[in-house]
Amino acid sequence: MPEAFIIDAVRTPVGRRGGSLAGMHSADLGAHSLSALMTRTGVDPSAVDDVIMGCCDTIGSQAGDVARTAWLTAGLPDEVPGVTIDRQCGSSQQAVHFAAQGVMSGTQDLVVAGGLQNMSAIPISAAMLVADQYGFTTPFAESPGWRARYGDVEVSQFNSAEMIAEKWDISREDMEAFAYASHQRARTAIAEGRFANEIAPVGDFAVDECPRETSLEKMAALNPLAPGGRITAAVASQISDASSAMLIASEAAVATHGLTPRARIHHLSVRGDDPIWMLTGPIRATEYALKKAGMSIDDIDLFECNEAFASVVLAWMKETGAPHEKVNVNGGGIALGHPIGATGTRLMTTLLNELERTGGRYGLQTMCEGGGQANVTIIERL
Repeated sequence: MPEAFIIDAVRTPVGRRGGSLAGMHSADLGAHSLSALMTRTGVDPSAVDDVIMGCCDTIGSQAGDVARTAWLTAGLPDEVPGVTIDRQCGSSQQAVHFAAQGVMSGTQDLVVAGGLQNMSAIPISAAMLVADQYGFTTPFAESPGWRARYGDVEVSQFNSAEMIAEKWDISREDMEAFAYASHQRARTAIAEGRFANEIAPVGDFAVDECPRETSLEKMAALNPLAPGGRITAAVASQISDASSAMLIASEAAVATHGLTPRARIHHLSVRGDDPIWMLTGPIRATEYALKKAGMSIDDIDLFECNEAFASVVLAWMKETGAPHEKVNVNGGGIALGHPIGATGTRLMTTLLNELERTGGRYGLQTMCEGGGQANVTIIERL
């Protein structure tokens, strides 16, 4: 089977809610990473077969196939198409999968994969907020088929995070210690310039602005999101704004355009789990991916497991045996933010750069997604 290679990857700095990127139109936000990617690779943009970008809540400035409008907003060729996809939090990781699959099928040679999200302008689950105007708690809540299968149970990521903490016996103190480590790791990474190679500054904005100077004492003082619960804002990912993009190429394109690949897509898969539990998907998906790839957890040098909530990653580490010293070593969504549509390629961009910095060979990325889904990508540094 033909190989799929990562040629380059780039992202904007991540802006906090209401921060440096809040006023940027979503198309311009996506365009920034696309333009930077084309400049960095030196590839003739008219040679790109397709542009696939993840984005959730595609209303307002994110409506109307924002992948296509972002490409055009960047001043790039009319003849190159674009498509926007939504696999919830895993949208841009899925964009990488579709891009790699296009290359591995032999039907495409150069595909841009990425994602964007301006959560300051378009609130999380904005489509659901619109549905609320019509009396729906979720867009699918009134489906007779859904209700026949799952009943009237509320589908909520916050409920899921609490359920996971209870089932895996993860205390609030455990989660706060994990969240504190995320901030410390992110602040260290920024201080040491580990993100410099992957960030395309937006004007004078060049450094992720979500990591906080916090303490375990400050976290302990917060009220839980639900009465008597363990989940607080301190152990959840931050609402934020960003875009990210990477170029996926075939072996033929590498030769034709004189490119130097940075990594190879070693494995890609996606699995589902119980949608009521929702956030447990990475556990099953990781087990499946390692079995399909003929690998063990010990074969992986670095992991990125998205920090939607601390309980998600802690349960995943308990089940898979992934050691914390190899997981989210530069911080995760709790510290760096989780701009939903952009997070998949943001994580992969960071994973690629960290493999290069440390000399690791294999990196595994996974993330929980709405509907109880999870993508897994294993990349091999070249």
